[in-house]
Amino acid sequence: MKGRVTFKENTCKGCALCTTVCPVKIIAINQTVLNKKGYYPAGIKEMEKCIACGNCARFCPDSVITVERLDQQ
Repeated sequence: MKGRVTFKENTCKGCALCTTVCPVKIIAINQTVLNKKGYYPAGIKEMEKCIACGNCARFCPDSVITVERLDQQ
Protein backbone atom coordinates (compact mmCIF):
# COMPACT_ATOMS: atom_id res chain seq x y z
CA MET A 1 0.00 0.00 0.00
CA LYS A 2 1.30 3.43 -0.92
CA GLY A 3 0.34 6.63 0.80
CA ARG A 4 0.46 10.39 0.77
CA VAL A 5 1.07 12.30 3.97
CA THR A 6 0.29 15.97 4.49
CA PHE A 7 1.13 18.18 7.44
CA LYS A 8 -0.55 21.37 8.62
CA GLU A 9 2.88 22.95 8.86
CA ASN A 10 1.71 26.14 10.57
CA THR A 11 0.14 24.10 13.38
CA CYS A 12 3.01 21.63 13.87
CA LYS A 13 5.04 22.32 17.01
CA GLY A 14 7.98 20.15 15.94
CA CYS A 15 7.69 17.66 18.81
CA ALA A 16 9.16 14.93 16.53
CA LEU A 17 6.92 12.13 17.82
CA CYS A 18 5.99 11.33 14.22
CA THR A 19 9.64 10.88 13.30
CA THR A 20 10.08 8.19 15.94
CA VAL A 21 7.09 6.04 14.93
CA CYS A 22 7.58 5.99 11.16
CA PRO A 23 8.66 2.44 10.22
CA VAL A 24 10.28 3.59 6.96
CA LYS A 25 11.96 6.66 8.50
CA ILE A 26 10.78 9.21 5.94
CA ILE A 27 9.66 11.95 8.36
CA ALA A 28 12.09 14.60 9.54
CA ILE A 29 12.01 17.98 11.22
CA ASN A 30 12.69 20.72 8.68
CA GLN A 31 15.46 22.75 10.32
CA THR A 32 15.44 25.37 7.56
CA VAL A 33 11.88 26.74 7.90
CA LEU A 34 10.05 28.24 10.87
CA ASN A 35 6.26 28.12 10.89
CA LYS A 36 3.95 30.93 12.05
CA LYS A 37 4.25 29.74 15.66
CA GLY A 38 8.05 29.81 15.55
CA TYR A 39 8.59 26.04 15.41
CA TYR A 40 10.47 23.88 12.95
CA PRO A 41 7.74 21.70 11.42
CA ALA A 42 7.96 18.04 10.45
CA GLY A 43 7.74 16.94 6.85
CA ILE A 44 8.24 14.03 4.49
CA LYS A 45 11.63 13.39 2.90
CA GLU A 46 10.71 10.64 0.41
CA MET A 47 6.96 10.43 -0.17
CA GLU A 48 7.32 7.52 -2.60
CA LYS A 49 8.45 5.31 0.31
CA CYS A 50 5.31 5.96 2.41
CA ILE A 51 3.43 2.73 3.22
CA ALA A 52 0.30 4.50 4.57
CA CYS A 53 0.56 2.85 7.98
CA GLY A 54 -0.90 5.92 9.69
CA ASN A 55 1.40 5.73 12.72
CA CYS A 56 2.43 9.36 12.35
CA ALA A 57 -1.17 10.62 12.34
CA ARG A 58 -2.15 8.45 15.32
CA PHE A 59 0.75 9.65 17.46
CA CYS A 60 0.53 13.35 16.58
CA PRO A 61 -0.75 15.13 19.72
CA ASP A 62 -2.05 18.08 17.69
CA SER A 63 -3.67 16.20 14.78
CA VAL A 64 -1.67 18.02 12.13
CA ILE A 65 -1.02 14.94 9.98
CA THR A 66 -3.30 13.41 7.35
CA VAL A 67 -2.51 10.08 5.70
CA GLU A 68 -4.19 9.07 2.46
CA ARG A 69 -4.00 5.55 1.09
CA LEU A 70 -3.40 5.43 -2.63
CA ASP A 71 -4.59 2.60 -4.82
CA GLN A 72 -1.79 0.77 -6.57
CA GLN A 73 -2.54 0.06 -10.19
